[in-house]
Amino acid sequence: MQPLAVVRLGTVPYAEAFALQRRLVEARQADAIEDVLLLLEHPPTITHHNTGRGLENLRVGVEELAARGVALEPTDRGGNVTLHAPGQLLGYPILRLRDHDLHGYLRSLEEVLIRAAAALGAETARVPGRTGTWLPDGSAKLAAIGVKASRWVTLHGFAMNVSTDLGLFDLIVPCGIADAGVTSLRRLGLDASVSAARDAVEAAFAQVFDAEVSQPSDALCTLLPP
Repeated sequence: MQPLAVVRLGTVPYAEAFALQRRLVEARQADAIEDVLLLLEHPPTITHHNTGRGLENLRVGVEELAARGVALEPTDRGGNVTLHAPGQLLGYPILRLRDHDLHGYLRSLEEVLIRAAAALGAETARVPGRTGTWLPDGSAKLAAIGVKASRWVTLHGFAMNVSTDLGLFDLIVPCGIADAGVTSLRRLGLDASVSAARDAVEAAFAQVFDAEVSQPSDALCTLLPP
């Protein structure tokens, strides 16, 4: 089993979390730290690719986003436009992919999210051709995935809607998919908290990735926010 440090950060602005990921990726590439799973929330934020991809799926102007207190941030992950907000659990794994199989990694993340949702009382499934985890009929997505690998170390990750204000998703075409919606554990009638979702995701992640959760090393602690 591989050691895995799980770090629970609370609520962190997107740009700060992105900068932290880049620092951790550099350290993991140098084998200076162990594999890491960051679990956190973001303030209301819409992310798009730093090339501008995804901006076409904004349904309102930048001025309205600012007026509603929603940040607009560029990023370099795969996927399209995505919304983050309180009540949504973010998971950012910083892992060395020893088998160099990014497709398999995506399927493993989906398995983590399917197992975690099941532990919380929700049945979800994969939809062929669409990354993430969905209601079994494919009508709505519970958890989105968007990742990147740099020298076979991963960054970015997944977002599971727990008690998210789903009305915020009206600001975008989520992930550029117009023929399906989004849902949350609360929308499904489940009284799950972000804390419970963190516990479920941590347990499922350790199972799927055959990892042993451990305390962060001293080297990792020096890179984390105080």
